[in-house]
Amino acid sequence: MTTSDAPAVLHLPARDIPVPSSVSPQAQAILALGPLGPAPQWPALDDPAAWRALIADLDAHTLRMAPGSGAPADVEEIPVGKARVYAITPPGVYPGDRRTYLEIHGGGFIQGGGEICRTRGIDNAHRIGHHCWSVDYRMPPDHPFPAALDDCVAAYRELLRHRDSHEIVIGGVSAGGNLAAATVLRARDEGLPLPAGIVLATPAADLTESGDTWQTNLGLDNLLSHSPTPSLYIGDHDPRNPYLSPVFGDFTAGFPPALLLSGTRDMLLSDTVRLHRALRAAAVPAALHVWEAAAHGGFLGHAPEDEERTREIRLFLAECWDPAT
Repeated sequence: MTTSDAPAVLHLPARDIPVPSSVSPQAQAILALGPLGPAPQWPALDDPAAWRALIADLDAHTLRMAPGSGAPADVEEIPVGKARVYAITPPGVYPGDRRTYLEIHGGGFIQGGGEICRTRGIDNAHRIGHHCWSVDYRMPPDHPFPAALDDCVAAYRELLRHRDSHEIVIGGVSAGGNLAAATVLRARDEGLPLPAGIVLATPAADLTESGDTWQTNLGLDNLLSHSPTPSLYIGDHDPRNPYLSPVFGDFTAGFPPALLLSGTRDMLLSDTVRLHRALRAAAVPAALHVWEAAAHGGFLGHAPEDEERTREIRLFLAECWDPAT
């Protein structure tokens, strides 16, 4: 790139950003903590052994700090191709209820598998009050793109053997939101019926990282920062491939009603907003909810705003599964 082709840059003075009084006291307490942990020492992309060690440490830390609620549930482990699914039924779901949420976990494309996938799936099943299939997909460094997407599509195919498409909603957070959108795009392209809806919570919709808030919310987001993990997932593929960056997909060919969720301090706010606009441009029913001062992780489940988010998801699921409500 020549100097004349360089993008214009706006230089802002250094300034302090206060915790806003416009959010709940609980949200203010989370924001006052600042960054929720130091950024890892990222290994070189060509050092898989170092990545395996780091991922093991990160997952162990996650289980120590947030082991899950321990809520009761019936859990069946189902092999799906080279991956597995945790089929979870929380208490209170009546035997004839076939409505099922296909959950695709987040974790920067490298974390959240195994026991974390199982415990988070149980907690999510309790939050939504329905059957939940939590996909334990393969991840880098040993399994870059398209392994995770292959596994998610395989899980959807398997679920279609047990449920009609109108009984299924797909959802994901962060990297899981990326994979949820890409799963629907690829399933559609392969001739599979579309689910009743899709929940895209702060989705990593553009792995070129060209969105505005990748810069404007850098340092303001207390959970997310720049990392090489998308590059580890992408490998040698073009990041503008819609199966990698769904914001570049063709939604006019069909896409289910969507709920998109983000916050004003979320580094992926731009990804969420741009995906919402792309869906609306294709006349796809899509609702966008943006919470005041929420970062990529919301308020970690400790604030009324997080309860509002859960309520919006449940309302959306009710609309998908019973349009008369």
